[in-house]
Amino acid sequence: MKQLNSVIVLLMGTLLCSLALELTPGQALALAPGPGMNRTRRDVTCLGSLEYLYNGICCLNCPAGTYVKEHCSRASSRGHCVQCDFDTYTEHDNGLAKCFQCTKCRLDQDPGAPCTTTQNTRCQCKKGLYCLPDQVCEVCKTCSRCKEDEVEVGRCTSSSNTVCRKRGSASASLSAVVAITIPLIIVGLVIIVSVLYCKTCRGLRRAVVPWCSRGFLKMCIGGGRDSVEVTQNGLNNTLDSHTHATRLIQMPVNLENEKVRRLIPLNGEESLKRSFDLFQELDIHYHNRFFRYIGLSDNAIRNAEMSSLEDKVYELLKIWLEKEGLKADFNSLIETLLHLDQRLSAENIIARAISNGHFKYEDD
Repeated sequence: MKQLNSVIVLLMGTLLCSLALELTPGQALALAPGPGMNRTRRDVTCLGSLEYLYNGICCLNCPAGTYVKEHCSRASSRGHCVQCDFDTYTEHDNGLAKCFQCTKCRLDQDPGAPCTTTQNTRCQCKKGLYCLPDQVCEVCKTCSRCKEDEVEVGRCTSSSNTVCRKRGSASASLSAVVAITIPLIIVGLVIIVSVLYCKTCRGLRRAVVPWCSRGFLKMCIGGGRDSVEVTQNGLNNTLDSHTHATRLIQMPVNLENEKVRRLIPLNGEESLKRSFDLFQELDIHYHNRFFRYIGLSDNAIRNAEMSSLEDKVYELLKIWLEKEGLKADFNSLIETLLHLDQRLSAENIIARAISNGHFKYEDD
């Protein structure tokens, strides 16, 4: 009987050794029981610029000019990548299931550079038309012509209008430039000095950005109750073409009732990760503006559109966290919402983050 038991043990040992020798490390991990068997999308962290998530594993991105025909079957490997068809493209390494359609230039545009598998069409205004590079080019504008008492000093291009100058008015032009520049410098210095001084006021750090979005700045200046008003006349056309020509910059001394209170995490980075779901509160129409403002690329935003709406917000905030590293801060996300005039969403997110035990006010 003892000999029979010894033979059985020997046979089982031999079988286990054979299996161990034949299995690859990836297969051995796949067979191993434990929490890895039930991993969800949010338990896996892929390298944002090198990999994408599919069925709980990280696959290597396909190179620019291709798309994913078949996904990988094991982690850190590349699936089957296929070249983009004619009139389609991908500009970056990606995990897309299909390529993007090339842009068709409008009737008032010419293709400055044709579409290739790795670059979208570069459209530019036709000769005699232009669009300023810092504005959305919904329609090309007609180039201006200099008047009879003016001389052309800059030709019109696809990205700039004609520059004209009064004949014999070099000194007048210089005076106009000085008249515009000096007020801008003064206003800039007032803002900088105010911000530096306000750092000494408790709880007001980083409070400037949210108030800017509402058309005025409120900063701590002194110890009295009076406020100082500085009026901008016509300067906002240079700073923001969508705001009124005149705006008040208010700098009150006491902001106890209106200041933006800073929040601190109760569980370090884990608090920040757990708060990502709260940003589902944000209006979907503001998603792209919000993610561009916090520094994510259009390519990352497009890749996330392949996911569900819930996963899109979470995945993009996770990419932002990897990008920012130790600089990632919940307060900067809230400030961005305020800058986009999404105050109700910001207040709801703050309230839920506190009630869920993720954050608390710094001055509590």
